[in-house]
Amino acid sequence: MTIMHNPAPATPSSTACVLGDMDLVRPLGLAGIRSTVVAPAGAAAAHSRFTDRLLAWDGGCDEALVDRLLRFGAAQPDKPVLYFEEDSQLLMVSRHRDRLARVFRFALADAGLVETLVDKARFQALAERLDLPVPRTRRLHPAPGSDAPILDLRYPLIVKPLTRRPPWDAIEGLGKAIRIDTPAELHALWPRLIPVGIDLLAQELIPGPETRIESHHLYVDATGAVAGEFTGRKLRTYPVDYGHSTALTITDIQGEGADVAALGRSIAARIGLRGVAKFDFKRDPDGRLHLLEINPRFNLWHHLGAVAGVNLPAMVQADLTGRPRPAPATARAGACWCHISKDRLAARDGGVPVARWLAWVARCEAKALALDDPMPFLRPKLDRLLARAPRRVRPAGLAKS
Repeated sequence: MTIMHNPAPATPSSTACVLGDMDLVRPLGLAGIRSTVVAPAGAAAAHSRFTDRLLAWDGGCDEALVDRLLRFGAAQPDKPVLYFEEDSQLLMVSRHRDRLARVFRFALADAGLVETLVDKARFQALAERLDLPVPRTRRLHPAPGSDAPILDLRYPLIVKPLTRRPPWDAIEGLGKAIRIDTPAELHALWPRLIPVGIDLLAQELIPGPETRIESHHLYVDATGAVAGEFTGRKLRTYPVDYGHSTALTITDIQGEGADVAALGRSIAARIGLRGVAKFDFKRDPDGRLHLLEINPRFNLWHHLGAVAGVNLPAMVQADLTGRPRPAPATARAGACWCHISKDRLAARDGGVPVARWLAWVARCEAKALALDDPMPFLRPKLDRLLARAPRRVRPAGLAKS
């Protein structure tokens, strides 16, 4: 079953070990929890007042990272709580859970469920078996010498990778998926798919813009109870179609988000979920919700949830260290998050006037620039400026550290 590792009482020295960025460090910090951050040497989170230390990691094989984590964890006076923000980190922790559990505490779904939810083909099979409301999907095999298949799906379609892999960037760059309107378009695209060397999914497109994507976020404790939850909706993505989130908002879980939360809870119970998860749905023109994916890991939404009053990472920390949870609360509808630099591009492409966008950013509660912790936003920019400046004119006191 699901693992909730080491929920025994912890000492005051218990810390968080974060495989992630400021969208995870900040909600922990707002709850008074210090973090050791595992990230590249120049990571913005290294400069946060909530960060105790940086474990510099610029990439490499999972085994090497696991060994590094084990050495760090074994040297601590008490087991840190381990957090993970990306699919690759989720899979690494899940696949090495027995070794990592010797020196860390963590909340993690069952190993088989993790593998199923991350792999879109396995997820589709699970959804069909449980009759979950997912769009119809077929697997594609763009092998050398093959032709585009004739699909028994309703066009338009979207084509996307089974898992998030770098080879996909060779096709579509920043986007998560490609829209295909006709069989002829699929036939024309097929030669570009073959060299990538990975299987893909073709899925019937749910009509509507990215702003029709709504999500349910929850933390299910070791007993199977929902300890905390909130709902939200995308405001902007970059690219505008099938891009990554650049602006988000909390929705009213007792109002417009009520059906989203109810469906998310129902699915979580049916799949036996424990730990944290995000359920992404798209609402079609008739108001029906279609399940797009389930991510059983921490994510950028948890920054916004914490600012809005529901701090899921802090709840996990409390449970795993034997301390009281934050008081129950309902997330404040209308609270917003943005990625400032990327959202400017999304707003520009969406036709939002600069003045209106700037006013919105100023009101946005969750963003990289925080007045009580400005250096994660400012320091990387200062470093880039200094790197471009002639060495002879750099003030000695501003030399890079």
